[in-house]
Amino acid sequence: MGVSIVSEPVQPTSQRRPSEPVRSRPVVSVVVPIYNERDNVAALHDALTHALVQLQRPYEIVLVDDGSRDGTRDVLRSLAADDPHLRVIFFRRNYGQTAAMAAGFGACRGRVIVSMDGDLQNDPADIGRLIEKLEQGYDVVCGWRRHRQDRVATRLLPSKVANFLIARVTGARIHDTGCSLKAYRGWVVRSLVLYSDMHRFLAALGVGLGARIAELPVRHHARRAGKSKYGLGRVFRVLADLVGIKMLIQFAAHPIRWFTLLSLPLFVLSPMMFLLGFVKATREGWVWFGDYDMAAVAAGAVALLTAANVFLLGFLAELQVKVSKFFRQRVSVTAREAAR
Repeated sequence: MGVSIVSEPVQPTSQRRPSEPVRSRPVVSVVVPIYNERDNVAALHDALTHALVQLQRPYEIVLVDDGSRDGTRDVLRSLAADDPHLRVIFFRRNYGQTAAMAAGFGACRGRVIVSMDGDLQNDPADIGRLIEKLEQGYDVVCGWRRHRQDRVATRLLPSKVANFLIARVTGARIHDTGCSLKAYRGWVVRSLVLYSDMHRFLAALGVGLGARIAELPVRHHARRAGKSKYGLGRVFRVLADLVGIKMLIQFAAHPIRWFTLLSLPLFVLSPMMFLLGFVKATREGWVWFGDYDMAAVAAGAVALLTAANVFLLGFLAELQVKVSKFFRQRVSVTAREAAR
């Protein structure tokens, strides 16, 4: 049994009883965030165990309790006491699904990592199919809930809007980016730094890393028990995160290009506002006038100062990237020389 209790999701720890034998390194790790799923976790554990035993490979199940308050934690402790393949991480409070996934990814040890939801709407029986597809030469295989068993207004419609926006902005042509059932090669998830609600963009972030991505239709079941944790509010969170994702994918190496694009409209707007403030149109043409339009001049000044600040932020970000790369290379060279 492995049980962890952490107050911060970014640095989970793992504990093992002194009498517990050390197991062989798992090949497959399944990471499942759990939040208030007391009536589902036992059935989830049974379904996962049945599906993973069929693979005939060493495996582990990493369940991350995201601060549940409905008795889920007691059920998880009971399950972990009887199953040496099960590891449980407890958060002291609710941090969100992304933090739970990041903690699970950081704690798992398998070469192949599978993520899924803990509400039994994803089918553990599809894990084997995802892994088979992964072994055909892909780095990420995304589940596609082609026939979703969800409410149209609160789940299906927001999901379609989010999928459309993510595909357009990131270039990751995935039908169902919100499906948590995915299989990854270990290097992919270990190369990512997740924050905010970035679990929705794992495929897009994988594209930015050069990962080869495939999609596979998977089964989707209606929720058996408990309440959904999603709602219409997630569309607005997706919109906010898309800006950051766009920058990470296309401008992480050269952030000054991103900030230049952001500041360019303001640089164009500023002289136009100054022109409106100091010049007026007459029948004879454009003429200067002494009683200038103070509002237009002030707007031009604000636009110019804002554009300059945005550009300087990009310059500082570019400088930080270059300096960090320089010192990493220098440390690497020093380490190689010291090893001789």
